[in-house]
Amino acid sequence: MRKNLNKNETLYLEKLISKYENNKDVVSRYPLLENAFINKDILEGIKVLLSQQLTMSEITYKFERDFAKHVGSKYAIMVNSGSSANLLASFALINPKKKNRVNKGDSFIIPSLCWSTSLWPLIQCGLKPIFVDVDINNFCLDEKKITNKLLEKIKVILTIHILGNSSNIEEIAFKAKKRGIYLIEDTCEALGSTFNSKFLGTFGDFGTYSFYYSHQITAGEGGMIVTNSIEDYNILCSLRSHGWDRKIGKKIKKNNSYFNFINSGFNVRPTDINAAIGYSQFKRLNRLIEIRKRNRLKIINSIKKSKNWNNQFDFFYSNQKVNQSFFGFPILINKKYLNKKKQFLNFLKNKNIETRPIISGNFLNQPSSKLYNLNKNNLKFPISQEIEDRGFFIGLPSQPIGEENLKYLVKNLLSI
Repeated sequence: MRKNLNKNETLYLEKLISKYENNKDVVSRYPLLENAFINKDILEGIKVLLSQQLTMSEITYKFERDFAKHVGSKYAIMVNSGSSANLLASFALINPKKKNRVNKGDSFIIPSLCWSTSLWPLIQCGLKPIFVDVDINNFCLDEKKITNKLLEKIKVILTIHILGNSSNIEEIAFKAKKRGIYLIEDTCEALGSTFNSKFLGTFGDFGTYSFYYSHQITAGEGGMIVTNSIEDYNILCSLRSHGWDRKIGKKIKKNNSYFNFINSGFNVRPTDINAAIGYSQFKRLNRLIEIRKRNRLKIINSIKKSKNWNNQFDFFYSNQKVNQSFFGFPILINKKYLNKKKQFLNFLKNKNIETRPIISGNFLNQPSSKLYNLNKNNLKFPISQEIEDRGFFIGLPSQPIGEENLKYLVKNLLSI
């Protein structure tokens, strides 16, 4: 079984990769993310292919250990996506092996500005959603709206750190812990962000992360769950891999069977290719975040220095307690231009400037929400609606923005 590339093979592959990079068409465009993988990332993935050991080997476990150590959590479990991380965290809460488990029919809080696979796993577990509006200053769950009356009704809070930002997660965690309420932090867009110098994703019972292409680091696909509970860690490990007792400290023997299924489960294991690429990028995380921060400031400064700047947009600034890793560059269109938003986004698309909504907007407007009658009382969520109406975001590259690209971007943004 091959383990490593020899020197000549490495040189050959590096030349091949460089040739591909040099032959790319050069066009004026601004995607969500571009050239995310450096040669080393690609070579690490190739090494896994040559090893012929493609799942759950040492590179995955090393990534898990170092990730947990970095964020300050006891355990980390890698999965194949951030959505799968949310899935396992949700099903761990209702699992029969959990001593103080949540029961079907119990309720949970989730922000109305949310993502599909943050919401649906908890509903698929038989729990009932209570939607709470967000704070216009950070786009995240508004802790001031989590009243004592509301806390009496729920067993779980799921908060989402949108675009790398956070509401007052300390206050939310305090309220949850005081009442024995479980807290899941969807940190898929906020790897590397901190609140009062503590990493987001580590305030609650579970923190979930994504390594999709446009995120702070990318493995192509991949995700991670962190927890400080050995009970939850063992449940998550078995849920990740068919309900198998593999990678669980205390094994339950049964008839000398290699496959010992102790739980229900899924198959959401990552490949070692994803782990190798993700781990290679993870070692550059701080540098990649710093580049995003510098790019963001360059864009804001260039827009505000332009002779065409006329307060067309409101920009998004972090709470002073949040050191933000900036998943993207969010923009709120000035209300007087609202009737031009759709036309403007089409214009940017034609200019090869890629945009996305702020997460999925007010989720109660989504067809699936109507299909399952999630808003049977026809409640209003004005802040989520305003963000949907006014908001969009563009990418923040992991490489420094060149002057020509910056001018191109600013010129087209201000053409509204």
